[in-house]
Amino acid sequence: MSSLLSDLRIVEVSAFVAAPLGGMTLAQLGAEVIRIDPIGGNIDYRRWPLAPNGTSLYWTALNKAKRSVTLALDKPEGREIAQAIITASGEDAGFLLTNLPASGWMGYEALSAKRDDLIMLRLTGNPDGSAAVDYTVNCAGGFPMATGRGGEPVNHVLPAWDVAAGLYLATGLLAAERQRRRTGRGQEVTVALADVMLATVGNLGYLADVRVNGAVRQPMGNDLYGAYGRDFSTADGRRAMVVAISNRQWKALGKATGLADRLAMIGPLMGVDMDDEGGRFQARDAISAVLAPWFAARTLAEVDGAFAGSGVLWGPYRDFGQLVAEDVRCSTANPLFREIDQPGVGPLLVPGSPLGFPGLGERTDHRPAPGLGQDTDAVLADLLGLPSAEIGRLHDAGVVG
Repeated sequence: MSSLLSDLRIVEVSAFVAAPLGGMTLAQLGAEVIRIDPIGGNIDYRRWPLAPNGTSLYWTALNKAKRSVTLALDKPEGREIAQAIITASGEDAGFLLTNLPASGWMGYEALSAKRDDLIMLRLTGNPDGSAAVDYTVNCAGGFPMATGRGGEPVNHVLPAWDVAAGLYLATGLLAAERQRRRTGRGQEVTVALADVMLATVGNLGYLADVRVNGAVRQPMGNDLYGAYGRDFSTADGRRAMVVAISNRQWKALGKATGLADRLAMIGPLMGVDMDDEGGRFQARDAISAVLAPWFAARTLAEVDGAFAGSGVLWGPYRDFGQLVAEDVRCSTANPLFREIDQPGVGPLLVPGSPLGFPGLGERTDHRPAPGLGQDTDAVLADLLGLPSAEIGRLHDAGVVG
């Protein structure tokens, strides 16, 4: 799989989540991704969580399989070198991925003047170019108001819009590359974090629900909207989520718990069709009242044993530590993962790309994140053809790191 995009060379000038994730997505599919940072690292280089020695586990996790170049981007000569790397020759080069302010030396006009087929992927906060981050976009999107049980908003810790935006950036770059192959033309491709949120709200039907039905999704805890699903406490203080969307899953739940007859009585009592997911949603409190004692009388392991092979759709709640300790999917038993030695951190279990391409051998590229600036000299020599004496001069002048 690491050969899929091996002919692409992409330059990334970025920080935080979205653009680094987009670049890493392409790097793990084999693209050569060169991340350019200021000397000493960008504003995300020391972001939490940190290893005991201060290495950012966040930064290393989002920059796996890339090359790292550091330049004095506050100096004209450093900016000129960055431009040269971005616009270097090559049929499958000339790509820039960024979520930083793109003006002046890093603006599309300046770069395309040096390479007219340049493809630039640029992430902004709002469509008008003004700043926004995941939290300021998320709070406006309705989801925090529909999360939890009361009237106060609840922010989730997953940076969903950053993640989605990063994947949009990777998809957009590949689409623009395909068009360039057909036409020979470069272009600037933009995506706004707020538009990623708005598109998702629309694609999931929430905007249509307001327009068509005048309805606003209300918070309902962990219940599954429009079908049956709820969390339950177990005898050992753990929690499990159970979902029954299809009739097959619904019947499997009744059979595995031995409560099929009691659950069947709910429909006539409440006047709902229990063979319809909407009917089960309407009867969710009655269903849960029947199921709750069954879960409360069993440990999580006993629930697991009762549901194994039954067709019941369920899952245990875990914190991150329990995920690592208990879930076999989070181990090298899953081809997604491999143990690597991450410089500055030590042995780590790291994921590659979740995409699987049967027949291509190795699942994905599991190379660790680079040390900051470790590839600077090699990129200057191999890509730009600078002799060692010139590279030494640049070091002495504080232009390269």
